[in-house]
Amino acid sequence: MTPTIVVVGAASRDLTDDDPRGWRLGGGVTYSALVTARLGIPTGALMGVDALSERAHELDLLREAGVDLRTVVLERAPVFRNIERPEGRLQHSEGPSDAVPPEAIPEDWLTAPGWILTPVAAELPDAWADAPPSEATVAVGWQGLLRELPADAPVRHTTPEPEPIIGRADIVGISRDDVDPAISLDTLASHLHPRATLVVTQGDRGGVVVETGLDGQRRLRHYPPVRARALTDATGAGDVFLAAFAAARIEPRLVGGRIAAGFDLLVAATAASLTIEGVGLHGVPDRAAVRERMLEVRATARPGSTAGEG
Repeated sequence: MTPTIVVVGAASRDLTDDDPRGWRLGGGVTYSALVTARLGIPTGALMGVDALSERAHELDLLREAGVDLRTVVLERAPVFRNIERPEGRLQHSEGPSDAVPPEAIPEDWLTAPGWILTPVAAELPDAWADAPPSEATVAVGWQGLLRELPADAPVRHTTPEPEPIIGRADIVGISRDDVDPAISLDTLASHLHPRATLVVTQGDRGGVVVETGLDGQRRLRHYPPVRARALTDATGAGDVFLAAFAAARIEPRLVGGRIAAGFDLLVAATAASLTIEGVGLHGVPDRAAVRERMLEVRATARPGSTAGEG
């Protein structure tokens, strides 16, 4: 059966001292596929894994949520150590990842209406821009294309430039922390096609959506954050935000069709806030938890606000 959303990327192993294995499974593909499935969207995931992560127990969470999971075994997959500092996260890399080949996509997935490309270590080559059908909605996590991963050294951020995957994307998500503050939103948006949506997250400050109107003018819309009750683990929150936002755009019934009222942003911010309250993939919420938190947020919003608008 063709899934509604296809998620593609390499799983990472995030080194940690609080897991008996010495690592936890991470990567945008794992968080994205799990949240779209738990939100009730039929999801297929093509995931690059190494020999260790192929046996990770976290993969059972995806299968139990209903994800149609297909793996591609890579000799080298991404390995990171995330170091949290007051001035922001420092990522230490164990080296680059092998590519996830486009020809690995199941043939019966090629007509899927929604795609989320979630590179974490530039493991998706340019050819992935041509994999989704022309009529499909494609979301891309940009930060995974903006990393140099030297062996046994901190990850280095690269400057955004035009590239095929970003040029194909209808929705592009990025954290403001992943690009030089001197690079303007207008410059970032100029790398997207004219009708694409750029979502720039800013952590507990909410974020900005950049869209182009019918008159060709770019419009900025700020959205407020949904506060987490506990800051347990921020890993994956950005991936969950983008995946939930894309899910609402791909399947508007998820938010009752209320895209114009900002409910795509509300469901995304809510899902991300709940993710932060748990550890790793275990923090990714299901649809019931997201709905309950959304109701709470709307009940406390200022009069006249949908709590989905900035």
